Amino acid sequence: MSKIYQVVIYKSILDETKLARYAELAGPAIKKVGGKFLARGIPVMVKEQGEKTRTVVIEWESLEHAESGYNSEDYQEALKALDGGAIREFRYIEPA
Repeated sequence: MSKIYQVVIYKSILDETKLARYAELAGPAIKKVGGKFLARGIPVMVKEQGEKTRTVVIEWESLEHAESGYNSEDYQEALKALDGGAIREFRYIEPA
C-alpha cells in the first residue's frame, strides 16, 4: 500500500484553550506513531469557496498506519483534551 495524506480542515474553533491543550498532546502522539507533519496553520491564500481556517496535512506510510495513529492511546488522550473544542473534517488521500 502507498503513502496516504491526512488533511484536517478546521471548520470552527469553539474553545482556544482546549485546542491549545489538544495541540500539545496531539503533535507528539502523531510523531510517536510515524506521522509526519507536512503543513499546518492558516492558509496563506484560498480561492473559490475556500475558507481561511486552520488546516493540517500529515503524511503516513499507509492508511493502516493513519488509523493506528488515530486510535493510539496517546492520540485518544489528545482527543479527550479537545473535548468538543473544534469542529473538524478529516480527509485521507493517496498521492498522485
